[in-house]
Amino acid sequence: MTRMTSPEIFEFLSCGTRTAHVASTRADGSPHVAPVWFSADGTPESFVIQFTTSASSVKGRTLQRDSRVALTVDDPHPPFAFVIVEGTAEVSENLNRLLEVATRLGKKYMGPDRAVEFGKRNAVAGELLATVHPVKVIGEKNLTE
Repeated sequence: MTRMTSPEIFEFLSCGTRTAHVASTRADGSPHVAPVWFSADGTPESFVIQFTTSASSVKGRTLQRDSRVALTVDDPHPPFAFVIVEGTAEVSENLNRLLEVATRLGKKYMGPDRAVEFGKRNAVAGELLATVHPVKVIGEKNLTE
């Protein structure tokens, strides 16, 4: 197992179509984990993770109440790797920003032909843009070596 550098972490989060698993805390203190499509934006030294969610979902409700969040992204193929991000999530209902990010996610995960369709479907009232500001980031690679 080898610790990833900041540039390796950013590359790992920026490339491909991996899914993040977002952990938040329900009002009763119990954990909640949900998969999301995400983007990493910025530079290796200073980046944010962005995803969209329904304001009425468990994830949306918990992040509006408590901004603390953690997420993991992994590569399930040998030699295996993962990144863990802990931080705070800023949520926004700004439809222009939602459209921008949802369209980018649509392009990344569904391809350029469906990007606009996905963006318009998710940039509507009742949706949230979550921007995770990392506080602690750990990345490990070559888990089987």
